[in-house]
Amino acid sequence: MPRALSVSRLSAYLAPAFLLAGAPSAYAAKAPPPVPGGLIGTLEQGKYACELPGDASGPIRVQASEFDFTIIHGSSYRSAGRRGSYLLTGDVVQMTGGKLKGLKLHRISDGFLRRIEADGQDGEMRCVLGTPGNS
Repeated sequence: MPRALSVSRLSAYLAPAFLLAGAPSAYAAKAPPPVPGGLIGTLEQGKYACELPGDASGPIRVQASEFDFTIIHGSSYRSAGRRGSYLLTGDVVQMTGGKLKGLKLHRISDGFLRRIEADGQDGEMRCVLGTPGNS
C-alpha cells in the first residue's frame, strides 16, 4: 500500500509547479508578427454594384456591371453566377479566385471600394454596397 504524503511534503512537491504556472516560460507562445499589409478581415455581406463616374453632358454614373459581386460569407463572393474568393488585408481587397481573380480594390470605408490601378493608385471605378446583409 502506498505511503501517504504529509502536507509539508506535498507542498514541497507542488510548489515548483505553482511557481512555473504563474511565471512566463521561455517556451510560452509569443504574439505572432504583424501580417504584411495589415490585419486580415472580411467585407460586409451584400451586393456591391460597380460603376464609373459619368460627366456633365450625360449620366452621372456608368455601370460597370461586369465587376459587380456579392459577398456571400467569410471570404467568398459570387459574380455572374460563379463563386470566388478574396483576401482583405488592411484596406486592400485582392480577388484571389473566381471571375474577378486579380482585381484589387481599396476599401475607403465600410461598403465603399475603389479599384486599384496597375500603378498602385486609386482609379475611377468604385464599388458600393447596396444591400448590406442580403445576398
